[in-house]
Amino acid sequence: MSKVFVTVGLSLDGYMAPEGMTMGKPEYKNWGAKWGAMMAWIIKQQYFRENLKLGPGGETGPVNDLLRSTTERIGANIMGKRMFDQGEIAWPEEAPFHTPVYVLTHEKREPWVRPGGTTFYFVNDGSQRALELARESAGSRDIRIAGGADVIQQYMNLGAVDELEIALAPVLFGGGRRLFENLGEPGPQFRIDRVLDGPAATHLRYVRQ
Repeated sequence: MSKVFVTVGLSLDGYMAPEGMTMGKPEYKNWGAKWGAMMAWIIKQQYFRENLKLGPGGETGPVNDLLRSTTERIGANIMGKRMFDQGEIAWPEEAPFHTPVYVLTHEKREPWVRPGGTTFYFVNDGSQRALELARESAGSRDIRIAGGADVIQQYMNLGAVDELEIALAPVLFGGGRRLFENLGEPGPQFRIDRVLDGPAATHLRYVRQ
């Protein structure tokens, strides 16, 4: 069966997103500079540049290989409405997923088909139903819980997350959206599977025990 996994950037003090993060206003509470510092590692990678059609160049090596293998394993994505709303403003016409994407929302909306293989489906029946649909479409490939933090927490509390891939950056936000808030007891147990040191982030992989 396909795996359900999370792959995110994380600040050293545990935040996925800085306070005030609103697309189109990168100067608000300086969130743009903070998020840029946390994600500096990925913007430099050759595969990331290829995937978003940012032009030639970029770094190769173990981190680039990790990014490629992580992306290529994804058969479907799940995200929340807040993440979708922010991305709808910021993503290019060819959205950077190239898979079905299931959006948890109360809004009724027809599927939104984008060039390059991304189709957004709007699920009104909760996180379990979104996971069922994602499994159907992913086949033998894996399902990524893309975010935001509240959606990841929902799937953590369901016991559905098999793996966590965290790029831990040496930056401090001091506030924002924490990854591991609102988790029920007892929480899922993980073990360390891999640690990859990079110049701008430490890449940690945990798998369920």
